[in-house]
Amino acid sequence: MSAATQGASPANPQEPVRVNHTVRNIIIAVVVAIIVLAGGFFGYNAYAAGKTGAEKGSAENPVKIGVVGATDKQWQVFTQEAEKQGIHVKIVDFQDYTSENPALDSGDLDLNEFQHLLYLANYNVKNGKDLQPIGGTVVVPLGLYSTKVKSVDEIKQGDSIAIPNDETNQARAIGVLQKAGLVQLKNKWTAVTSPADIDEAASKVKVVPLGAEKVANSLNDPQLTAGIINNSYIKDAGLNPKDAIFQDDPSADSAKPYINAFVARKADVDNPVYKKLVEVYKTKAVTDAVQEDSKGTSVLATDYSAEELQSFLKEIESDLSSK
Repeated sequence: MSAATQGASPANPQEPVRVNHTVRNIIIAVVVAIIVLAGGFFGYNAYAAGKTGAEKGSAENPVKIGVVGATDKQWQVFTQEAEKQGIHVKIVDFQDYTSENPALDSGDLDLNEFQHLLYLANYNVKNGKDLQPIGGTVVVPLGLYSTKVKSVDEIKQGDSIAIPNDETNQARAIGVLQKAGLVQLKNKWTAVTSPADIDEAASKVKVVPLGAEKVANSLNDPQLTAGIINNSYIKDAGLNPKDAIFQDDPSADSAKPYINAFVARKADVDNPVYKKLVEVYKTKAVTDAVQEDSKGTSVLATDYSAEELQSFLKEIESDLSSK
């Protein structure tokens, strides 16, 4: 036996062996955390996949339609009538016009209904997009409103009038002022006329471009005598469409660029669920609500086929591209 062996103390079989489990416990905790997170991740994905896989128009996967003025009676009735046809709809409210087409293009919306063909054409041309109308709704008159005067004749030389500043509604607003005898143009009016085309020296009023959603509130501005207000903002401003002191003729042939429509991505123009919703809009319950919302001023444009509307759009886009 060596000296080293002789010097060693024999182990006490009654004394427990002390082992450090810290590393093992950390590893177990990490593994458990990973399992929990993975379970949540895959569980959510399974839920999301199930929801996405649900039939479009079902309660789990409603058709999302972007509008301005979601509280209007027409959309409440439209949603109810669509559900009677077995189609669930979610109306998504927007406060302005600039966000709805990008939302539709990106897939955040399935359809939108807020714009006329000229606005749509301008969006497509400027952004290289190809959103398409699938059903006409109405042509809405564009009116001149005031809380300070009761007729166009009371508007004085040099008064300021607010108009929407988006290119398409701006051009139409200038056309309304021209027909009212308040502005003169340097050349013939077109769908792309801008304030730069106004002959200020020969005109009775000055125009002040504002966001379309701001014009109604501008009527309280002492510096402004009146404003051109889109119907989408009339109700929220506590105005009545019949209070307009002047408006264009929505039934004239020249109003075709201003036909409002349900708009879809090009890949969805033949979607049977979306086509069915276009038919729902034509029902008496919905059109009665439309006329109630507009106080009888809107002109229905539901007889145009999708093909006709798409043809109109193509012509307008061609005109805009060649300007």
